[in-house]
Amino acid sequence: MRYTASKSRTQNRPGFSISFRHPLRNDSKNRPGLKVRRGLNTTDEDRADALVSQMNELLNDEAWWNTTRRQEAESRFDPIIVEAFFDDIQAGQSDSKALRDSYLPLPGKEEDYARVLFVGTTGAGKTSLLRHLIGSDPEKDRFPSTSTAKTTVSDIEVIPAHGSFRAAVTFFTEFLVQANIEDCLLNACTAVWENESDARIAERLLNHPDQRFRLTYTLGSWREESSTTTAQDDDWSFGNEMEIPTVAEDDELVSSEDSRRNQAALTAYVRRVHAISEPIIARTRADFGDPAGLSAEDASAALEIFQEQVEETSEFSDLVHDIMSDVVERFELLPAGALHRPRKSSRWPDYWTYETADRGEFIRQIRWFSSNYAQSFGRLLTPLVDGIRITGPLFPEFSAMKQKMVLLDGQGLGHTADSSASVTTHITRKYSEVDVILLVDNAEQPIQAAAQAVLRSVASSGNYGKLAIAFTHFDQVKGANLPTITEKRAHVMDSVGNYLNNLRDILSSSVVSAMAHVLEKQSFMLGGLHAANAKLPRGVVLELERLITFFSISIEPPILPEAYPIYDPTGIAFAAQKATDKFQKPWVARLNLGYHSGIASEHWTRIKALTRRIAGELDVEYDTLRPVADLVARMTEEISNFLDNPISWTRPPKSEEEAQEAISAVRRTVFSALHDVMLRRLVNNYLADWRTAYSRSGKGSAHRRAVDMKTIYESAVPIPGTVNSEPAIALLREVRGIVCNAIEASGGQLRLETTT
Repeated sequence: MRYTASKSRTQNRPGFSISFRHPLRNDSKNRPGLKVRRGLNTTDEDRADALVSQMNELLNDEAWWNTTRRQEAESRFDPIIVEAFFDDIQAGQSDSKALRDSYLPLPGKEEDYARVLFVGTTGAGKTSLLRHLIGSDPEKDRFPSTSTAKTTVSDIEVIPAHGSFRAAVTFFTEFLVQANIEDCLLNACTAVWENESDARIAERLLNHPDQRFRLTYTLGSWREESSTTTAQDDDWSFGNEMEIPTVAEDDELVSSEDSRRNQAALTAYVRRVHAISEPIIARTRADFGDPAGLSAEDASAALEIFQEQVEETSEFSDLVHDIMSDVVERFELLPAGALHRPRKSSRWPDYWTYETADRGEFIRQIRWFSSNYAQSFGRLLTPLVDGIRITGPLFPEFSAMKQKMVLLDGQGLGHTADSSASVTTHITRKYSEVDVILLVDNAEQPIQAAAQAVLRSVASSGNYGKLAIAFTHFDQVKGANLPTITEKRAHVMDSVGNYLNNLRDILSSSVVSAMAHVLEKQSFMLGGLHAANAKLPRGVVLELERLITFFSISIEPPILPEAYPIYDPTGIAFAAQKATDKFQKPWVARLNLGYHSGIASEHWTRIKALTRRIAGELDVEYDTLRPVADLVARMTEEISNFLDNPISWTRPPKSEEEAQEAISAVRRTVFSALHDVMLRRLVNNYLADWRTAYSRSGKGSAHRRAVDMKTIYESAVPIPGTVNSEPAIALLREVRGIVCNAIEASGGQLRLETTT
């Protein structure tokens, strides 16, 4: 492939830009030749031509395609060309946690800090609870942001401590943000295919299909005619809406002039979406006919061909880069703090830091990275942030307690009707790193599918001793049959008991009973958390203090067992067999290649989106489609059941609690090891096959892609049987090694039973 650079005028901006496909960078689909565009900082066409000529000299001589030649290149080519070419060679995945650690390291157990991981469904009240624990006023501070929608899309790490206020905020990579923008733009073009209104096209451009990447925060929201909007709002006024808090700081408000400018930019974007889409729609429909008269298979094929042709146009790429340029400009609007870039020439920052003794000023600056406040839309960096770490005197106001703790909040689990859905590995990987796993759940509708998935994963992984449940909205638990607090609490806890009884069909009774015993003591009833600290009733304050006390004692080392289990490793093969079977059958149903009770087939666009994330090495999950998490969960559960049945003990356990603690130590070690092993087996070893699956196109491509995925699963984690293939034998050998090593590392023993 021959690589060539060209110049162009950037829309709505003075000067020229240079565009080229980078020979050493793959795009978000993992195809060679990532398209790069950089400003040339000149309005002089002759100078722009000279710079393009220099870039073409670099592109046409492979001898330059190495970072070791950068210094030599700097003496020969213009700095703009050197930076554009070599910065993109050196671009890669940054370690966000390491970047935050470099400025503001997390304290550990050796400093007596308890680490608390918040998990729960979207809208359950995780962030409202966090606000109370760090003394954040819901109206004055508005940090962290709350909403019934998916608000928290980044990790938020809070370290209450004396001293000044400090922050380290890390960002998603430019590559990942661009990939998300490509998804959004393709979704907007699809809206044109579907004859949607301009408002709907803009909405799909500004909001990623998985609802976690919201450009509307950064670029501004699409605004209808104000008179129409006001009339609609009046028609739907219930008269008792919670007032949106006013903002005292003028610098948080987007001016009317900026709003008009943002709307003009969005209008231009939508116009360009039409211009990109409509000619391709005409050609596609000329080939296939009107989609309304097509079979489902032909309609899907026509849409997929339309999307592929849209993505191949230079206009699509140009619009992606124009949107990226608008996004980058928002970093320059930050009024305080320091942006840190990997190189001085880099336009995309790795992280931002800030320090001050002024609490109000600190919260005001942090909100640029976490807010969902509508009047700030057009300046917020919220969707670009992957981690926020802050420290300072962020102690609760409802109590004098100042415990040492690190509070870790993150994305909500979402609402899924499938109780077998697995918890994302982004969360489960942290189980071993924290002292408390705090499930925040809604007491009005307790222990629904997502909460059930958490209980299931915590139990099977042996981490139930760390588990606590904070039931929010307890003030809304009402009924003629629930006259007292005691009866209301019993009503909520009955839901826990009901699910645990059902869990006995999946996990052994002994581990479920152990978790039930723990949760009876480690469940907390909270209500009214939307209100300020001063308005909390005494009962809620007492529960919050009891919760904080639980955090503080969670770092105390457990009493080590004196009895250790002895296992016959033969049973590990049967556990692996059941786990792979339970993993594969639901996925066959999701792929619409078979039937499995309770599992619906997924739309082909979601399956394709998953293959794109994996093929482009962007992620291993898409929304609720989580093959690695599913495999880890099923393998953990079946190994947990095997571990619950040792053939003997080094000495008889004194109690069931001692026995379960000894076994849970093994479970935890196995669970941690399974994450990397199953990721390697299912994804890393089969990247080429995932890319093949993603690249399928044309009529029948959805079915072929599904078959490709099924083949990957069958090859990566084959179901062992009486006679096994080499891949099945390799899987059994690896799983057996993980379990046997965990048993011995935890003090247990291995012994082959013999019969006479």
